[in-house]
Amino acid sequence: MDAFYQGVISAFQAMSLWELVGVILGFAYLVLIMRQNILGWYAAFGSTAIFSWLFWDVNLLMESALNVYYLLMAVYGWWVWKTNALASSNGDPMGHDNHKPIQRWSYQRHILVISGVILLSLLSGYGLEQNTDAALPYLDSFTTWGAVVTTYMVAQKILENWLYWLVIDTVAIYLFIDRELYLVALQMVVYIVMIVIGWFMWKKEYQHQQQQ
Repeated sequence: MDAFYQGVISAFQAMSLWELVGVILGFAYLVLIMRQNILGWYAAFGSTAIFSWLFWDVNLLMESALNVYYLLMAVYGWWVWKTNALASSNGDPMGHDNHKPIQRWSYQRHILVISGVILLSLLSGYGLEQNTDAALPYLDSFTTWGAVVTTYMVAQKILENWLYWLVIDTVAIYLFIDRELYLVALQMVVYIVMIVIGWFMWKKEYQHQQQQ
Protein backbone atom coordinates (compact mmCIF):
# COMPACT_ATOMS: atom_id res chain seq x y z
CA MET A 1 0.00 0.00 0.00
CA ASP A 2 2.94 2.34 0.63
CA ALA A 3 3.97 1.90 -3.00
CA PHE A 4 0.41 2.71 -4.08
CA TYR A 5 0.24 5.93 -2.04
CA GLN A 6 3.70 6.97 -3.16
CA GLY A 7 2.75 6.26 -6.75
CA VAL A 8 -0.38 8.39 -6.46
CA ILE A 9 1.59 11.29 -4.98
CA SER A 10 4.24 11.03 -7.69
CA ALA A 11 1.57 10.89 -10.39
CA PHE A 12 -0.10 14.02 -9.01
CA GLN A 13 3.22 15.84 -9.02
CA ALA A 14 3.93 14.79 -12.61
CA MET A 15 0.43 15.57 -13.87
CA SER A 16 0.24 18.14 -16.65
CA LEU A 17 -2.42 20.83 -16.87
CA TRP A 18 -4.04 19.10 -19.86
CA GLU A 19 -4.14 15.79 -18.00
CA LEU A 20 -5.79 17.49 -15.02
CA VAL A 21 -8.41 19.10 -17.27
CA GLY A 22 -9.06 15.73 -18.91
CA VAL A 23 -9.59 14.02 -15.55
CA ILE A 24 -11.92 16.80 -14.33
CA LEU A 25 -13.98 16.59 -17.53
CA GLY A 26 -14.09 12.79 -17.14
CA PHE A 27 -15.64 13.14 -13.68
CA ALA A 28 -18.01 15.84 -14.97
CA TYR A 29 -19.14 13.48 -17.75
CA LEU A 30 -20.00 10.73 -15.31
CA VAL A 31 -21.89 13.04 -12.92
CA LEU A 32 -23.91 14.57 -15.76
CA ILE A 33 -24.69 11.19 -17.35
CA MET A 34 -25.85 9.91 -13.96
CA ARG A 35 -28.31 12.81 -13.99
CA GLN A 36 -29.26 12.10 -17.63
CA ASN A 37 -27.98 15.55 -18.59
CA ILE A 38 -27.03 15.88 -22.26
CA LEU A 39 -24.17 18.21 -21.30
CA GLY A 40 -22.34 15.07 -20.19
CA TRP A 41 -21.55 14.33 -23.83
CA TYR A 42 -19.84 17.72 -24.19
CA ALA A 43 -17.67 16.86 -21.19
CA ALA A 44 -16.97 13.43 -22.69
CA PHE A 45 -15.92 15.00 -26.00
CA GLY A 46 -13.51 17.37 -24.28
CA SER A 47 -12.01 14.70 -22.03
CA THR A 48 -11.51 12.13 -24.77
CA ALA A 49 -10.08 14.70 -27.18
CA ILE A 50 -7.45 15.59 -24.59
CA PHE A 51 -6.57 11.98 -23.77
CA SER A 52 -6.48 10.98 -27.45
CA TRP A 53 -3.76 13.56 -27.96
CA LEU A 54 -1.93 12.77 -24.69
CA PHE A 55 -1.82 9.01 -25.35
CA TRP A 56 -0.67 9.58 -28.93
CA ASP A 57 2.05 11.92 -27.70
CA VAL A 58 3.52 9.16 -25.47
CA ASN A 59 3.11 6.43 -28.14
CA LEU A 60 0.24 4.60 -26.44
CA LEU A 61 -1.39 4.09 -29.80
CA MET A 62 -4.11 1.59 -28.82
CA GLU A 63 -5.20 3.76 -25.89
CA SER A 64 -5.25 6.75 -28.24
CA ALA A 65 -7.35 4.80 -30.76
CA LEU A 66 -9.81 3.78 -28.03
CA ASN A 67 -10.21 7.42 -27.03
CA VAL A 68 -10.86 8.37 -30.65
CA TYR A 69 -13.71 5.84 -30.50
CA TYR A 70 -14.94 7.48 -27.28
CA LEU A 71 -14.76 10.82 -29.10
CA LEU A 72 -17.02 9.53 -31.88
CA MET A 73 -19.36 7.94 -29.34
CA ALA A 74 -19.64 11.28 -27.52
CA VAL A 75 -20.97 12.78 -30.75
CA TYR A 76 -23.25 9.77 -31.30
CA GLY A 77 -24.56 9.84 -27.71
CA TRP A 78 -25.26 13.57 -27.96
CA TRP A 79 -27.09 13.05 -31.27
CA VAL A 80 -29.24 10.20 -29.90
CA TRP A 81 -30.19 12.09 -26.75
CA LYS A 82 -30.71 15.38 -28.61
CA THR A 83 -32.88 13.76 -31.31
CA ASN A 84 -35.07 12.16 -28.67
CA ALA A 85 -35.36 15.44 -26.76
CA LEU A 86 -36.52 17.27 -29.89
CA ALA A 87 -39.03 14.52 -30.71
CA SER A 88 -40.40 14.59 -27.15
CA SER A 89 -40.68 18.38 -27.16
CA ASN A 90 -42.62 18.26 -30.45
CA GLY A 91 -44.97 15.67 -28.97
CA ASP A 92 -45.47 17.65 -25.77
CA PRO A 93 -46.16 21.38 -26.22
CA MET A 94 -44.82 22.04 -22.72
CA GLY A 95 -41.70 20.00 -23.41
CA HIS A 96 -41.96 18.21 -20.07
CA ASP A 97 -40.77 14.76 -21.14
CA ASN A 98 -37.57 15.55 -23.03
CA HIS A 99 -35.45 12.61 -21.91
CA LYS A 100 -34.71 9.50 -23.88
CA PRO A 101 -36.34 6.73 -21.82
CA ILE A 102 -34.13 4.26 -20.00
CA GLN A 103 -34.30 0.79 -21.54
CA ARG A 104 -33.32 -2.77 -20.61
CA TRP A 105 -31.95 -5.57 -22.73
CA SER A 106 -33.24 -9.14 -22.55
CA TYR A 107 -31.18 -11.82 -20.81
CA GLN A 108 -30.63 -13.48 -24.18
CA ARG A 109 -29.14 -10.29 -25.62
CA HIS A 110 -26.88 -9.85 -22.61
CA ILE A 111 -25.63 -13.42 -23.01
CA LEU A 112 -24.85 -12.78 -26.69
CA VAL A 113 -23.11 -9.47 -25.96
CA ILE A 114 -21.04 -10.85 -23.07
CA SER A 115 -20.11 -13.92 -25.11
CA GLY A 116 -19.03 -11.66 -27.97
CA VAL A 117 -16.87 -9.54 -25.67
CA ILE A 118 -15.22 -12.64 -24.21
CA LEU A 119 -14.58 -14.12 -27.65
CA LEU A 120 -13.09 -10.88 -29.01
CA SER A 121 -10.98 -10.55 -25.85
CA LEU A 122 -9.58 -14.06 -26.29
CA LEU A 123 -8.81 -13.48 -29.96
CA SER A 124 -7.17 -10.09 -29.56
CA GLY A 125 -5.47 -11.17 -26.33
CA TYR A 126 -3.92 -14.13 -28.13
CA GLY A 127 -2.82 -11.88 -30.98
CA LEU A 128 -1.18 -9.46 -28.57
CA GLU A 129 0.44 -12.29 -26.63
CA GLN A 130 1.95 -13.83 -29.76
CA ASN A 131 3.01 -10.66 -31.57
CA THR A 132 3.74 -8.01 -28.93
CA ASP A 133 5.20 -7.61 -25.47
CA ALA A 134 1.90 -6.28 -24.13
CA ALA A 135 1.36 -6.69 -20.40
CA LEU A 136 -1.70 -8.71 -19.36
CA PRO A 137 -2.98 -8.89 -22.96
CA TYR A 138 -6.20 -10.77 -22.15
CA LEU A 139 -7.29 -8.44 -19.35
CA ASP A 140 -6.29 -5.43 -21.45
CA SER A 141 -8.37 -6.78 -24.34
CA PHE A 142 -11.33 -7.48 -22.05
CA THR A 143 -11.45 -3.95 -20.65
CA THR A 144 -11.06 -2.47 -24.14
CA TRP A 145 -13.80 -4.52 -25.84
CA GLY A 146 -16.02 -4.20 -22.78
CA ALA A 147 -15.65 -0.42 -22.86
CA VAL A 148 -16.49 -0.33 -26.58
CA VAL A 149 -19.78 -2.15 -26.01
CA THR A 150 -20.70 -0.40 -22.77
CA THR A 151 -20.16 3.10 -24.18
CA TYR A 152 -22.73 2.26 -26.84
CA MET A 153 -25.08 1.06 -24.08
CA VAL A 154 -24.76 4.43 -22.33
CA ALA A 155 -25.67 6.25 -25.55
CA GLN A 156 -28.74 4.02 -25.89
CA LYS A 157 -29.59 4.44 -22.20
CA ILE A 158 -29.46 0.74 -21.38
CA LEU A 159 -29.88 0.40 -17.61
CA GLU A 160 -27.41 -2.45 -17.25
CA ASN A 161 -24.53 -0.34 -18.59
CA TRP A 162 -23.71 0.49 -14.97
CA LEU A 163 -23.27 -3.19 -14.10
CA TYR A 164 -21.00 -3.65 -17.12
CA TRP A 165 -18.90 -0.64 -16.07
CA LEU A 166 -18.70 -2.03 -12.54
CA VAL A 167 -17.03 -5.21 -13.82
CA ILE A 168 -14.84 -3.43 -16.38
CA ASP A 169 -13.53 -0.77 -13.99
CA THR A 170 -12.89 -3.34 -11.24
CA VAL A 171 -10.72 -5.32 -13.66
CA ALA A 172 -9.11 -2.05 -14.82
CA ILE A 173 -8.03 -1.23 -11.25
CA TYR A 174 -5.94 -4.40 -11.12
CA LEU A 175 -4.63 -3.69 -14.61
CA PHE A 176 -3.53 -0.14 -13.78
CA ILE A 177 -1.98 -1.09 -10.43
CA ASP A 178 0.00 -3.82 -12.18
CA ARG A 179 1.30 -1.15 -14.60
CA GLU A 180 1.99 1.20 -11.67
CA LEU A 181 -0.51 3.72 -13.01
CA TYR A 182 -1.69 4.47 -9.51
CA LEU A 183 -3.45 7.75 -10.21
CA VAL A 184 -5.57 6.18 -12.94
CA ALA A 185 -6.31 3.24 -10.60
CA LEU A 186 -7.45 5.71 -7.93
CA GLN A 187 -9.66 7.39 -10.52
CA MET A 188 -11.25 4.00 -11.25
CA VAL A 189 -11.95 3.49 -7.52
CA VAL A 190 -13.84 6.79 -7.44
CA TYR A 191 -15.63 5.79 -10.65
CA ILE A 192 -16.85 2.57 -9.02
CA VAL A 193 -18.49 4.52 -6.20
CA MET A 194 -20.15 6.81 -8.75
CA ILE A 195 -21.20 3.82 -10.86
CA VAL A 196 -23.08 2.28 -7.92
CA ILE A 197 -24.86 5.60 -7.35
CA GLY A 198 -25.62 5.89 -11.07
CA TRP A 199 -27.13 2.38 -11.11
CA PHE A 200 -29.58 3.22 -8.33
CA MET A 201 -30.46 6.60 -9.87
CA TRP A 202 -31.22 5.11 -13.28
CA LYS A 203 -33.01 2.11 -11.77
CA LYS A 204 -35.29 4.42 -9.78
CA GLU A 205 -36.04 6.40 -12.95
CA TYR A 206 -36.70 3.20 -14.90
CA GLN A 207 -39.15 1.96 -12.26
CA HIS A 208 -40.88 5.34 -12.38
CA GLN A 209 -41.20 5.02 -16.15
CA GLN A 210 -42.78 1.59 -15.79
CA GLN A 211 -45.45 2.97 -13.46
CA GLN A 212 -46.56 5.66 -15.92
